[in-house]
Amino acid sequence: MKKLINLSFLLLCVSYAYSQDQEKEQTKELEEVTIQTVGSRNSKRTVVNSAVPIDIINVKDVTTQSGKIEINELLQYVAPSFNANKQSGSDGADHVDPASLRGMGPDQTLVLINGKRRHQSSLINLFGTRGRGNTGTDLNTIPASAIKRIEILRDGASAQYGSDAISGVINIVLNDNVNELNGAITYGAYNTKADGDFPLGTANTKGFRLDQNGNGNSFGKNKRFDGNSVKVGANYGVSLGKKGGFVNFTTEFLNKEKTLRPGFDFRKGFGEAEIMSANIMANLSVPICDKLDFYAFGGRNYRDTDAYAFTRNDGERVVESIYPGGFTPRITSNIVDNSIAVGFRRKSDKGWKMDLSNTYGKNIFDYRIKGTLNASLEGNSPREFDAGGHSLSQNTINLDFSKNYDSVLKGMNLAFGAEYRLERFEIFAGEVGSYATYDTNGNVITDPSTQSAPIDPVSGNPRPGGSQGFPGYSPKNEVNETRSNISFYADAEFDITERLLISGAARFENYSDFGSTLNGKIASRLKITSKINLRASISSGFRAPSLAQIYYNTSFTNFSSSGASEILLANNESSVTRAFGIEKLNEEKAINTSFGATANFGNFTATIDGYMINVKDRIVLTGYFDASSLGLGVDQAQFFVNGADTKTKGIDLVLSWKKKFGESNFGATFVGNINEMKISKVKNHNLDEQTFFGERDKAFLLASAPKNKFALNLNYGRKWFDAGLAFTRFSEVKLLDYQVYEDVADYGSFDNQIKAATDTYDPKIVTDLTLGFKLSKNFKLTLGSNNMFNIYPDQQDDWVEAGGYWDAVQMGFSGAYYYARLGLKF
Repeated sequence: MKKLINLSFLLLCVSYAYSQDQEKEQTKELEEVTIQTVGSRNSKRTVVNSAVPIDIINVKDVTTQSGKIEINELLQYVAPSFNANKQSGSDGADHVDPASLRGMGPDQTLVLINGKRRHQSSLINLFGTRGRGNTGTDLNTIPASAIKRIEILRDGASAQYGSDAISGVINIVLNDNVNELNGAITYGAYNTKADGDFPLGTANTKGFRLDQNGNGNSFGKNKRFDGNSVKVGANYGVSLGKKGGFVNFTTEFLNKEKTLRPGFDFRKGFGEAEIMSANIMANLSVPICDKLDFYAFGGRNYRDTDAYAFTRNDGERVVESIYPGGFTPRITSNIVDNSIAVGFRRKSDKGWKMDLSNTYGKNIFDYRIKGTLNASLEGNSPREFDAGGHSLSQNTINLDFSKNYDSVLKGMNLAFGAEYRLERFEIFAGEVGSYATYDTNGNVITDPSTQSAPIDPVSGNPRPGGSQGFPGYSPKNEVNETRSNISFYADAEFDITERLLISGAARFENYSDFGSTLNGKIASRLKITSKINLRASISSGFRAPSLAQIYYNTSFTNFSSSGASEILLANNESSVTRAFGIEKLNEEKAINTSFGATANFGNFTATIDGYMINVKDRIVLTGYFDASSLGLGVDQAQFFVNGADTKTKGIDLVLSWKKKFGESNFGATFVGNINEMKISKVKNHNLDEQTFFGERDKAFLLASAPKNKFALNLNYGRKWFDAGLAFTRFSEVKLLDYQVYEDVADYGSFDNQIKAATDTYDPKIVTDLTLGFKLSKNFKLTLGSNNMFNIYPDQQDDWVEAGGYWDAVQMGFSGAYYYARLGLKF
């Protein structure tokens, strides 16, 4: 780690020396961006002189210079410590991408829109998902066309913004432009040719198809492309009155087909999900009088998704009269995400600013299982079921005050306020056939002592009930739980001298379900010269357990190459959980420290920030406990627990250079993240550690914090032409596959078993190219490719988690993507 730190500072010094030979004109771009809603409540604070690391991402520039079609993809390649994964075989996570900062969980990053708290998704990530056991905010529900810029605060901020801000804050600022129509139509597709050794019975290198009934697989030898996508977006604003009022509208539509990549016999449908998404969003501000404004913003996202589950090849789960030779069920979803915020901003004659707002959001996730059956109904089974779903709603009321004092010291800013939040989590049941087991007479089994399920004539086993692929939620799973939270905060910034800034914040929060917490933060910035700053911060943080982590429960089938097993995920309040010795969930607690430097030399800017985040009582998902003797109708059980303490340290690096030669513009940006997470303690108490949170579970957690990521982005523009070339290096990732569940005796020793189960993904470099042609004043054509050399992760054996040739790692598993985009501006 010391070598990496020394290397990073060497890069900063070399960049400094190089900058001395450049023109000494000031780069105003960063200096002019004020940070009013993230990192500081001082409206006069800028990115360069802030006390904490902040990334400002101009979304219009990023979207017009890349082929990334979703917000998570955009941030993955431009923000140093942002990581997101496309999943396959992870149920709901195939439809909602988990994302994180600095290797923390998806729920340890707070998301704001226009400075107001954004609600989370109702989905909780399970299986081999990064962020396993976490909830998170679904950034892809926000249309890229609606976004002016994204501000990323890479620092602990619980004392400023409350729960979920352990690793930082992402603030999305919506468009406010008027009298201008911006739009784009993008078409793209993935190359299906994947490297690898393809044994008989799996996909070949030219791609393959599964029919829409999910029965079996048919090889499409001439199918060179899949994942075809069409995205259409438009943004337009209108002035309201003569005092700066406006309303800005956005609509966006995305239709993306599945990608299918080689999978093993128990997973013939490995690949990214199909998505049909429709977005609308509006942003409004209206002056009521000279010192009072009314504002509102919000939107609606509807998403219809379709992904393949694990294949049922034979046995009691297959009814030959419906699906001869087996079938691959499809998990589809209808996701609706609604939000609305309204408020008033007022500035008094004495300089006090007041902001009163109410923000409401709700996420509804409804499962539809297709190409499936309920095996206990045999030949009478439907092939499609409504499996129920879950929802999360959040209503937040904020009252904030702030004032800047130019006459105190060299400047002082005071801010304080209060927040009240009400949350509700629900699980709603599906139709009876999606969860029930039927007896030989076709009646729902209510008394196992007198009723029995049909017997499969081949295996001799009883046929299981529920929809295959994803069993529906039953009335026993239903949840309707609420909680409230009230908080008070105060923060202050003092420009002690022209060179020294000191800021502090404190926040008290009280939750109706687990009690109170008090957190604080101190940060400072010192100007070494007019061009170089040093900065540091230390803060305490927390994250309250989500309602989903407390109350989520379900039963599901876990598939691997060794077979299927029935699992109960019990809610944290249940008697089953207590019987296994699992305690009630408490909040996660964190200490976050950082130290960094910024430099600004004309055309060149640089930031380097080291950080350390210690988290106590991280909420994780346990392994599988034996529950076969408890009469629960399942083989194993698992739980949410405050299971581990972690220590994470790392470095974020951003170097940026811009230069104009005549009519040509050059730009280069290098971003990097070096990260190291260690699990300092497993809190298994008297429970077996390997079952409670074993080596495989640890590997999932550590894979959420990849060791490093580096990206070099080069840009050139001249008159009607521009080009971009980007290189992104993703680090090595190690995961443990299903061999950890086999008999240790088969491997000779536990160490040998872990060695055999370790799947290593070597570092890979992905190359993106984009070429832009301005056809006229109003139209621009862009052609390009993401991952143009069709690089894939390293192939693994058939013990792999998702059943494909690769796990879900940061670089993705869909290969090269080629696209064309026609942009318009009027």
